[in-house]
Amino acid sequence: MIRMINVFYGFECRLLQKVNRHFDKKLLNLFFRSVTHLGGARFTIAVTFLLLFLSPRGAVRLTAISSALALTASHIPVHFVKQLFPRKRPYLIVEKTKFPENPLQDHSFPSGHTTAIFSVVIPYVLFIPQLSYVLIPLGLFTGLSRIYLGLHYPSDVIAGGILGTCTGILSFYLLCI
Repeated sequence: MIRMINVFYGFECRLLQKVNRHFDKKLLNLFFRSVTHLGGARFTIAVTFLLLFLSPRGAVRLTAISSALALTASHIPVHFVKQLFPRKRPYLIVEKTKFPENPLQDHSFPSGHTTAIFSVVIPYVLFIPQLSYVLIPLGLFTGLSRIYLGLHYPSDVIAGGILGTCTGILSFYLLCI
């Protein structure tokens, strides 16, 4: 079992390094440094409140409420999992990992940015499936940006995506169906 964990960790570190090695490319840097903020607290909370207040009554309003509920609810398990599994961020462990100035100092697992973006967008994807062509790539690029910036391992991002998606689905079905 320990051997399998070590093999997986090695694979994960190599994948991180393959993504992170492009850190010095100007256009990629501009893109990923911008898109990463889509999962940040300021952006997700601001957009959620804006959509909540601008949504007309009815199903659109319930979708906005379920998105806000999912964002709120998803961060409870993120907080506790980060305490239970205090995984250091890759830029602290993996040699030659490039990272931005003033990186996050809390624990790595799971990715809160990825959790947030998926928890916010999934209710809208369920309500208007055509939005998935825009919203799912936004979530995926946000998660990828966390790896690119050396702030998360791929499994942190995958766990955040799953957690955000599950809370988004649960919130939508609790309120809208």
